Amino acid sequence: MRTYRKAYPLGWRIMDGIEAAVAAVWPRRLSGALPYVMVLPAVLLVLLLVIGMVQIADQSARVLDTSTFMPSADYRSANYEQIFNSGLYWSILWRSLLGSVIVTVLCLIFAFPYSYLMVRTPSALLRKFLLIALFLPFFIGQVVRAYGWLIILGNQGVVNEVLGLVGVPPMRLLYNYPAVLFGLVQYMIPFAVLMLAPALTAIPEEIESAASSLGANWWRSFIHVVLPMAKPGLIGAGLVVLTLSLTDFAMPAILGGGSQDFIANAIYDQFFRTSDQGMGAALTIILVGIGSLVVGIVFSIFGAGTLAMGRDRK
Repeated sequence: MRTYRKAYPLGWRIMDGIEAAVAAVWPRRLSGALPYVMVLPAVLLVLLLVIGMVQIADQSARVLDTSTFMPSADYRSANYEQIFNSGLYWSILWRSLLGSVIVTVLCLIFAFPYSYLMVRTPSALLRKFLLIALFLPFFIGQVVRAYGWLIILGNQGVVNEVLGLVGVPPMRLLYNYPAVLFGLVQYMIPFAVLMLAPALTAIPEEIESAASSLGANWWRSFIHVVLPMAKPGLIGAGLVVLTLSLTDFAMPAILGGGSQDFIANAIYDQFFRTSDQGMGAALTIILVGIGSLVVGIVFSIFGAGTLAMGRDRK
């Protein structure tokens, strides 16, 4: 018993104390309502989000009066008409959607081997190294990382200096579309790994061993066994990376130099540079609509149940 108490983690003792305190305060006759009380903060957060979206939708239907710089009192569709009739906004929408798809595909390609090696390696030292390398970027902000790439890829940066040593003239590696995609891929890979690792951990190694014992080589076992069983992780990681890339602001602003804006950058410009809140709200509604449509398409193709990683899915 003494050994058990000594081995009992401190965190568990704290949680037991909190549970005992709540049980002492909360009346026993209301114990059935406790789960609803626990979920109440999440409901309130969702309610605040809904209220905010209603206000944004209301603002999107009001046109800025350039004489008074006040929104119109009546509802109009002029903001949406201007967006869909403007080649500039179509270009921004297409650039954002295409970029997020490219970033998602590249992140899944790079993150899957990393996750597989981290989960399957028998070396504890290598696993710890991969975990440290995975979580270390989270301690560095996205803006700091973007400015770090400015130092590395700039005209006087490290890469161009190394190329100059072999006689290659300076190359423009920044302020273009590939630079934005490169920065987004580098930023999003840890998120993809975090989504893929639990899905791969849930696949028993015995299944791969069974496939090998039945004559399948490693490649066939990987294609026909591991990949299908890792589908929940792939879908989850793809949705997370896709939505984060679609709504990203820092990478297009810093690495794109203002010439490769995504939708979030256009929304910022309308709210804080031109003070046209109606146009910014309309772009926000369109962004939310595009994201919801993409998620709905994924769920309609694969089914929402594919995100479950526990019991068998039907």
